[in-house]
Amino acid sequence: MRSYFNENVAEHSHNVAILAHALCIIQNKLFEGKLDADRAAVIALYHETSEVLTGDLPTPIKYFNNSITNAYKELEYEAEKKIIRQLPNELKDEFANFIVDKTSDEYKIVKCADKLAAYIKCIEEIEASNPEYSAAIVSQEQWLNNCEFPCVKYFLDNFIKAFYLSLDKLQSEDQ
Repeated sequence: MRSYFNENVAEHSHNVAILAHALCIIQNKLFEGKLDADRAAVIALYHETSEVLTGDLPTPIKYFNNSITNAYKELEYEAEKKIIRQLPNELKDEFANFIVDKTSDEYKIVKCADKLAAYIKCIEEIEASNPEYSAAIVSQEQWLNNCEFPCVKYFLDNFIKAFYLSLDKLQSEDQ
């Protein structure tokens, strides 16, 4: 989609890392979670590693149908494994722990943070009068509302309004 605000993979990964870390803290402090917030932040920093080899595929194409989605997920997985294979043997396990593992609760929180980052991107674009994100914000919001972690709802209820505010308005809200 056409964006008014460009974002590179490093910026996106940094945003997802901050959100994942915050979600873990919320989950742990308010909902008796046992998540490793630091691990989640590191997983988030590496969560787009496969794009080094695959590039980015637009979401509407990636999720066009199950066949394409599954094929692309397999391509991402193979790219991640290839990157791990290229590391020195003594480092492979350590990095695979952050890049290839897709089963931990920390990874699941990173997926929530990734969707949350996409939702925030939609807010920013819509607030800048970019209609391209009108449908995307609805699908992101639906996904987030069905998330299994209560920390996501808490974040939406308590923090998302701030992303609709300008810096001036945000500062005046504090007084």
